[in-house]
Amino acid sequence: MTTPFSAGTLVSARGRDWVVLPESAPDMLVLRPLGGADDDIAAVFPAFESVRSAEFAPPSPADLGDAQAAGLLRSALRIGFRSGAGPFRSLAGIAVEPRAYQLVPLMMALRQQTVRMLISDDVGIGKTVEAGLIASELLAQGSARGLAVLCSPALAEQWQEELRTKFGLDAELVLASTVSRLERGLDLGQSLFDRHPHVIVSTDFIKSTRHRDDFVRHCPDLVIVDEAHTCVAADDTTSTQNQLRFELLQRVAADAERHLLLVTATPHSGKENAFRNLLGLLKPELAAVDLGSDAGRRTLAQYFVHRKRADVRQYLTREDGLADDSLAEETSFPADRHFKDETYKLSPAYRALLDDAIAYASERVTAADRRGRREARIAWWSAIALLRSLVSSPRAAAQTLRTRSATATAATAEEADRLGAPVTSDFSDSDALEGLDAAPGAEAVEVEHAGARLAELADRAAALEGPTEDKKLAALVTQLKALLKDGYHPIVFCRYIPTAEYVAEHLDGKLGKNTIVRAVTGTLSPQQRIERIEELARDAGDDPAARRVLVATDCLSEGVNLQHHFDAVVHYDLAWNPTRHDQREGRVDRYGQMRNVVRVITLYGSDNGIDGKVLDVLIRKHRQIRKDLGISVSVPDAASSGVTDAIVEWLLVRGRDGEQASLFDVDEYRAIDKKAAALAVDWQSAAEREKTSRSRFAQHSIRPEEVAREVAAVRDTLGRAQEIRSFVRESLRALDGVLRDDPARPGDFTAELSGAPAGLRDALGPVLGGDAVETGRPVPFRATAAVDRREAALVRTDPAVVALAGYVLNAALDEQAAGPRPARRCGVIRTQAVATRTTLLVVRYRFHLTLPSRTGMRQLVAEDARLLAFQGAPGNARWLSTEDALALLGATADANTDPGFGERTMERVLDDLPAVDDHLRTYGEELAAELLTSHRRVRTASGEIVRGLTVTVQDRADVLGAYVYLPVPAAATPTAAGGTA
Repeated sequence: MTTPFSAGTLVSARGRDWVVLPESAPDMLVLRPLGGADDDIAAVFPAFESVRSAEFAPPSPADLGDAQAAGLLRSALRIGFRSGAGPFRSLAGIAVEPRAYQLVPLMMALRQQTVRMLISDDVGIGKTVEAGLIASELLAQGSARGLAVLCSPALAEQWQEELRTKFGLDAELVLASTVSRLERGLDLGQSLFDRHPHVIVSTDFIKSTRHRDDFVRHCPDLVIVDEAHTCVAADDTTSTQNQLRFELLQRVAADAERHLLLVTATPHSGKENAFRNLLGLLKPELAAVDLGSDAGRRTLAQYFVHRKRADVRQYLTREDGLADDSLAEETSFPADRHFKDETYKLSPAYRALLDDAIAYASERVTAADRRGRREARIAWWSAIALLRSLVSSPRAAAQTLRTRSATATAATAEEADRLGAPVTSDFSDSDALEGLDAAPGAEAVEVEHAGARLAELADRAAALEGPTEDKKLAALVTQLKALLKDGYHPIVFCRYIPTAEYVAEHLDGKLGKNTIVRAVTGTLSPQQRIERIEELARDAGDDPAARRVLVATDCLSEGVNLQHHFDAVVHYDLAWNPTRHDQREGRVDRYGQMRNVVRVITLYGSDNGIDGKVLDVLIRKHRQIRKDLGISVSVPDAASSGVTDAIVEWLLVRGRDGEQASLFDVDEYRAIDKKAAALAVDWQSAAEREKTSRSRFAQHSIRPEEVAREVAAVRDTLGRAQEIRSFVRESLRALDGVLRDDPARPGDFTAELSGAPAGLRDALGPVLGGDAVETGRPVPFRATAAVDRREAALVRTDPAVVALAGYVLNAALDEQAAGPRPARRCGVIRTQAVATRTTLLVVRYRFHLTLPSRTGMRQLVAEDARLLAFQGAPGNARWLSTEDALALLGATADANTDPGFGERTMERVLDDLPAVDDHLRTYGEELAAELLTSHRRVRTASGEIVRGLTVTVQDRADVLGAYVYLPVPAAATPTAAGGTA
């Protein structure tokens, strides 16, 4: 028994038209709504439901529209496509226009049967987008059925938002705070990883022995690991937390059929063993590959992409062999970071406090050395905590002096090191930032009179608050005023929570009435941090003259994208790890930053005995390497820790007023000089290795023109961002919406929709909130994919845009629809853009695709919309180029057209339109051949199977719209209103 309806044909059922899909059987039809998405697919049983053949009705000559009708109809149609006919199945369903260089990892991934990749592009290039593109494509192709993202809890909600807004993937958060709720909804014996196909999981939560076994047993077949460098072990000295993360990933990677994407900007970090263990997660043999040989580099290059900004800033140029400049693509990054180091000097009272604190700490360290190694290490970390807090702020110092050290409970020297290092320095095996911005304690052991002495120092510190005695705060106010005067919106980074709160408190009201100051610290949950930032952006956005200042701890120095709200960074506290400075700056200096130059100001004390040494030995060396090599190289941890230890030791033991001497005076400071020199050698060596590595793995093997063709084809088929924005504006205005531009956000606007047709309000209500469309609350439309609840993004996949496009298209197809109809299927326009009668057709084609793979053949039906134009009568058509046809969409009506004349003209054209059927059929076959070539090109580049690949076009195309453009008669009356009067 065979079905009477072949794949690709139109049928009518349940009151609407559908396309028959290849999965149909004689007794069951699998149908997708005409122009609909895969989510709307339905099964229909002909034995129980009425199913009949459907013919797409031709346009009616009486239903004439104005000059905008053709463009709106075409855009509405294209927005509805969710499964394009091109070689990338997912790009029709994502809300981001990928840059050409971001498609390179995707093309690399398609070369592998099981995808195993390490994506290590530089900070700000877009590793999340690159990983999301691969994940979306694997899911769209059916190569993967579920997705798990492993990341820190601080980044979980951002990953959830990125996947939802940019890639249309709804993922459940699996965190310590959510797992109980999720488990309550499970069936008996069911794993939450079976219930939820897409999850974002806290790595630190799931690595515990209690949870990891369930995760490994039910782990999805596609896993993304963010900040993967924190999940590998270098040797037996690696922290227990890193060991547990590494063991978890080893078990996840053990399934050779599981797709695995490792994402990190710092894959090496100066630790060869850790880097090789990271590679071994992809394939065990990669851990032993000879990276010094050409063969070894070629092997690794299949799985490793590692590019700096210079590699992608001008990725596609004529020098790359492109046929024309139209495919060239320059990536928008800030031109540079402008560094400025500003000094301050301690006030006499603060100088006296620091000297007394140094004397106290020195006494404690000296005394502890005589009592044993454990006591010595406890005293050492307590001293560092005290000194770092003192140079941070008087409030942080006071809190540290009144708080017991975390190391005081340590049973051994090793435990004291493990407890003390993360909270007092910026070097640790784990780069996790949660909880590390709390002010450390300084009270270590019970010593007679110690408590009273610490309390007296704490009281003196608290009395120094404010710009009069705290010259560091006064210097900050001066620098911020200069930045704000130049129109910048800065972020001030502090080391400790008390410092950030203190700075925000004293800045409030000191920077001008139009400046809003907010603080974000680790006291807030990750979601609350994002909400605080968005609140600051909204509050400042209401006034074009307003400026915003964010004061933050390092809880925001990784993962959070802030380039849309801020464009300058002030390092209020120096990090002892210069990579942390780079991470802070990378929050704003990244793709999408509108400023050509990002400003970076570093405040440091010229006379506190610590800042100047750290700045000279670590921060400036890091900057110079970045400037010379174009890359950021992590400082070798062991060597840098030795330098900072030597600085503290010199400060505590060798002299309390030694600032007058040079740090590198060989005679007096030989120990520091020796360690700094060793660090410089190790660091430079690491930098050279990193530069060589990036040049080897920049993926020059994938030719830019291959990527360029596919990018251009996707954008031309699905519509570019500007088309979507114009469509939404023009449609809402035509549907009686009231639009108001947002002066603080170019491209953004609000729409008041209470006067719009009831059908549109019904469509938008579920996605924007019924109160917004009914009560007249303005709905914000944002020119970004990341929007708040009840806001709409001006991207093709936003639910509000999809609902608007569906309404416009359905209203155009239904001549009896009530209310305004922005798009019409016909139009007669008099315009100076043509010299002879020209007809523009909006044509929809359906294609049958046979896609071979290693798991068998897949049959698909996809749709595409094209513009075709000809001069003269249909029976003697002179066809125009694609570019000329597209240009007609911009033609304006320059004279009125009598409605009766327009209807008669349209009727004659439509009656003769069957004469162009042969050309439409031939053009469809040419499109099918182009698509076949595109599929072959991508499959050849990716090593995929080509034999058996076919693309054929459905015999009859659908003419959705026909628009006649007539030259303006010599005596015509000019008009600015539109086409048909």
